[in-house]
Amino acid sequence: MAITREDVENVAALARLALTEEEKERMISQLGVILENMTILNEVDVSQVPASSYVLPVRNVTSADQPRPSCPPQELLANAPAVEEQCLRVPAVLEEE
Repeated sequence: MAITREDVENVAALARLALTEEEKERMISQLGVILENMTILNEVDVSQVPASSYVLPVRNVTSADQPRPSCPPQELLANAPAVEEQCLRVPAVLEEE
């Protein structure tokens, strides 16, 4: 399956990305390579691989919650690009219809 310009434009629209023509061409190429690699991986015989194999041993790494003081809001918001009433201000991401 080849990636088309329309595929890239559709995904960019869904992700709300504004891609230049150069970026669209690069995405077509890069996504094509990814799909080719996935095709190769689909040909690998994994019938003898157990369904639940782990690279590292599984162990319980949770610990009990310990209450402790939090950072002051001024410190947390110090690097925020926009702040309003001690809250992060972000641009709207949903369009009103």
